[in-house]
Amino acid sequence: MHKTLLAGASALALSLALAAPAAAQAVDLPDLNGEEFTIFGPWVGGVEIESFTAVVDAFNERTGANAEYVGSDSLEQQIVIDAQAGSAPEVTFFPQPGLAATMASQGFLTPLPEGSEDWIRQNYAAGESWVDLGTYANENGEEELYGFFYNVNLKSLVWYVPDNFADAGYEVPETMEDLLALSEQIVADGGTPWCIGIGSDAATGWPATDWVEDLMLRTQEPSVYDQWVAHEIPFDDPRVVEAIDTFGTFVKTDGWAAGGAQAVGTTDFRDSPAGLFQVPPQCYMHRQASFISAFFPEGTELGVDADFFYFPGYAEKDLGSPVLGAGTLAAITNDTPGARAFMDFLKDPEAHEIWMATAGFLTPHTGVDLAAYADDTLRAQGEILLAADTFRFDGSDLMPGAIGAGAFWTGMVDFVGGASAEEAASEIESAWNNL
Repeated sequence: MHKTLLAGASALALSLALAAPAAAQAVDLPDLNGEEFTIFGPWVGGVEIESFTAVVDAFNERTGANAEYVGSDSLEQQIVIDAQAGSAPEVTFFPQPGLAATMASQGFLTPLPEGSEDWIRQNYAAGESWVDLGTYANENGEEELYGFFYNVNLKSLVWYVPDNFADAGYEVPETMEDLLALSEQIVADGGTPWCIGIGSDAATGWPATDWVEDLMLRTQEPSVYDQWVAHEIPFDDPRVVEAIDTFGTFVKTDGWAAGGAQAVGTTDFRDSPAGLFQVPPQCYMHRQASFISAFFPEGTELGVDADFFYFPGYAEKDLGSPVLGAGTLAAITNDTPGARAFMDFLKDPEAHEIWMATAGFLTPHTGVDLAAYADDTLRAQGEILLAADTFRFDGSDLMPGAIGAGAFWTGMVDFVGGASAEEAASEIESAWNNL
């Protein structure tokens, strides 16, 4: 069923790749023999640092440069200190585009050369979305493109156990209408459709914000999502309240969530998918990002014991196939020939395929060879990313910290605990207005 669902995504991904054949060709790079410079990023250990170091090594081999990667788990603080001291690394990978926007406005980033916008539009699926995410106001308030994304992750996924679906005769839904109907059918059959948990110690509530963000993209135009994230419309705008209420359909409808809304509020998100694997199943579906498979029972074989499908949009709303996610933005923090050459190298499929062959990497680059992905799970997630016509960054990560990592979290806890969508949204709006 999973392969059938993704057939459309695969076909679109293939058509996109064929539409941009130039992207599959190696990018011309200059001779940088002996030039030394630093690339700064958030990858600090394990497969991530090994994989990206291999990418840097490939760049050095092709150019003769001596570029070195330095990782830090306190990048957000260190890059500001280095930039203010005039000792910034040449290229920086920002895990939060909001920080990149702030540094651009202070003159600490170098705009990408003319034509970069067109390259992204032509070579990234949902290209206009990626242009928007890398475009910020400079010191004079003028909009310029400062970076593009490399290594992204995918949140718009629903996990399930194929054997459970097969035993019950359920099919993978292709629209939100189908998903809601399936949820009703599971209840009618005496089962529970969803396992949901929003507990996360001091960060309790954040999983619910992802639900609301995904549903905003499925109920409203992307421009409304952008206005909401930027607080150009109030948090208690009726369109935002609608998305929260839609989340409530999954959480508060009798019989839809394992244990009811009370259990949703107290269950740790890491424990919440466990019900998928019980016999008989405690639930049939779990919406969560690609990383959640790390918390599945030991020995779970993805694609066999557990699988996923795209969290679909409403057919009647005709908003396409939006994807919610996050990722790292590459930008020039110290303008040198080496920095510009490395940014050019990131346009080359090779710079993506090296990391694709290991783990923990997805790309919207339409020129890559999908066969380069290390396994079928990553490949299928990459196909969903390529099939997207809208990509939006996790909204709570773009909001001020007191909201996105504060009032939004607590507002969702209150909502799950019994507050109305209007009450929760008004509570968050009041907090934003008091910043």
